[in-house]
Amino acid sequence: MRQFFNNSSLRNVLFVVLLISTAFGLNYLANQHHLQRDVTQNGINSLEPGSIEVLKQLTGPVNITVYATEQDARLGDIRKIIREFLSLYQRYKTDINLTFIDPEKESDKAREARIQLNGELIVEYAGRSEHLTQINEQIVTSTLLRLAHTNNQTVMYLDGHGERKLDGIANYDLGTLFGAKLKQNGFHLSSLNLALAQEVPNNCNVLVITQPQLDLMPGEIDKLLRYIDRGGNVLWLIDAEPLHGLESVAEKLDLLLPPGIVIDPAASEMRAPATWSIGTSYPPHAITRNFNLITAFPSARPLMWNENPDWQHHVLVEVAARGWVSRTPPKDKASFDKAHDTPGPVNIAAALQRTINDREQRIVVVGNGAFLANSYAGNGGNVDLGINMVTWLSSEDHLINLEPHAAKDSKLALGKTQLNVISIGFLLGLPIVLAGWGLWLWWKRRRV
Repeated sequence: MRQFFNNSSLRNVLFVVLLISTAFGLNYLANQHHLQRDVTQNGINSLEPGSIEVLKQLTGPVNITVYATEQDARLGDIRKIIREFLSLYQRYKTDINLTFIDPEKESDKAREARIQLNGELIVEYAGRSEHLTQINEQIVTSTLLRLAHTNNQTVMYLDGHGERKLDGIANYDLGTLFGAKLKQNGFHLSSLNLALAQEVPNNCNVLVITQPQLDLMPGEIDKLLRYIDRGGNVLWLIDAEPLHGLESVAEKLDLLLPPGIVIDPAASEMRAPATWSIGTSYPPHAITRNFNLITAFPSARPLMWNENPDWQHHVLVEVAARGWVSRTPPKDKASFDKAHDTPGPVNIAAALQRTINDREQRIVVVGNGAFLANSYAGNGGNVDLGINMVTWLSSEDHLINLEPHAAKDSKLALGKTQLNVISIGFLLGLPIVLAGWGLWLWWKRRRV
């Protein structure tokens, strides 16, 4: 009996020791190896891949100071809301430091920091900072992306001849979506009238040239050519219209611009106009890395070039694999004319680069400017592709990534009939079923 007691006690002791050891081991593993999984349908507890990529580019700590009271009359525990949201970012970047300051108890600090609202944040990275008065993933990630820029990048656009404006709001302009996104990502926008400026300024990181409606003067063309000779970076959006003096720029870049517009049957199949071109796949390049969004180009023109050992050419967008280039816009249904049309596929965007003056010069040419216009930029990934182009031209390849997009709609919309069926089911159907189940059990037990 004593032997059994001893053996039983020994087993109990060993069991307790094993249980405690297992608990400590699991605790150690949990601290050393963090494993989390978001099982929500819309991934509301995770960041978009674009946000995660931005965090990977931040090599140093990010300091976030939150000026918030412990309780807000409208939102309640505002600190908890902010802490839980920013924990999504801390999950992927552990050196995001969060500090809370009560603007009522420490009013001097709030006044010195120029705090205007309860819950306002100051995000600091690499010696730069920004204030945020509201938070969501789009806002926070865009702020981090702006702070990640190594220096102030200035994007200028040629003006004075009826060109599209990067800050314009007309349907023809580029400001509502594309220009606004450039500013949101930290680029400084400025117009450039070469009839007034002596030269393209040295602080111009990227010069955007869009379709002029009037002829440029020879002196303006000379300034553009000198800018290219100095190694300036250019985004040239060429519509299927006369070049109005920019022929010399095309010659400088050895570009061939055959007449006509691209007809893409894939557009008609998607119920878009026949004169649209649809981009679905993209040759490998830093601009198109991990880019898998559909793009749409209204009335695009083809691009060709002479091989030149000084320039490297890379196709960015190839469209109309089953289409063609038409010399004249179709009046009714588009059809291929063997005598005049050129079969696809067609290149409509290309990147050029060369080494000059001990630095790399980058140029992007797109046979369409409307794809970034206010009327069309909202189609598919048009803005994302444009942002990638400017980011590459500004030599910040490491910041090329997709912007975080809104989560899928998580609302459930039901029709009136569906609501009536569900209501009747809960109010009548379910009680009847339960009552019937109870009666059946009662009858069964009485028989026993």
